[in-house]
Amino acid sequence: MNRGLTLPVVQFKTRVRDDSINGPNPFRWEYFSSEKVFGSQKNPRRVVVFSLPGAFTPTCSTFQLPGFEKAIADGEFEKFGIDDVYCLSVNDSFVMNAWAKQQELQHVKVLPDGSGEFTRKMGMLVDKSNLGFGMRSWRYAMIVRDGVIEAFLPEKGIMDNCDYDPYGVSSPENVLKVLEQL
Repeated sequence: MNRGLTLPVVQFKTRVRDDSINGPNPFRWEYFSSEKVFGSQKNPRRVVVFSLPGAFTPTCSTFQLPGFEKAIADGEFEKFGIDDVYCLSVNDSFVMNAWAKQQELQHVKVLPDGSGEFTRKMGMLVDKSNLGFGMRSWRYAMIVRDGVIEAFLPEKGIMDNCDYDPYGVSSPENVLKVLEQL
C-alpha cells in the first residue's frame, strides 16, 4: 500500500450496545462501511488506524494498544486533526469488544475484521499457523484522510509464519513523528 491509494471498500461487522434490548446480552449487529469509518470525499475524516496480529496478545496488550490509548488521552493526536484512532485486528467483534472492556478503553475504537476481508485487500493478511493463530494481520499503522492513505507504516519483514513479532514502526510514538512530518 502506498501513499495516495484509496482504501478498499468493505463492511465491518460489529456488535454495539443497545439499551433498548433487555437481557444479559444487550447488543445488536451493526455494519459499518469502510467509507464511514475512514472517510471519503463526501464524508471528510482524518483517522489513524493500527492493525495487529491479535487481541489479548502480549505486544498488542502491553505496548501498542495502551500506548495509543494514552497518547489520545494526553491530546497528542488531537493537535493533528485526527478524528478517531482505530485498532483493527482479524478477530471477531465479540473478541474485540471483550478486549476493549478488559483494556478499559475510553478513546481507541476497536474494529473487527473477523473474516480478514479488509486485511486481505490491504495485502497484509499473513499465515500465523506456527503460533496457532491461522490467518492474521501483519502489524502496521496508517494515517488516512478521506479514505486515502497519507502514510503507510508496516513493520519490516512481512511474511507467513514469522517466528518473531516486529514492533516499532507502527508504535504510537512513531505515528506521532510521522504526523509531525506531514
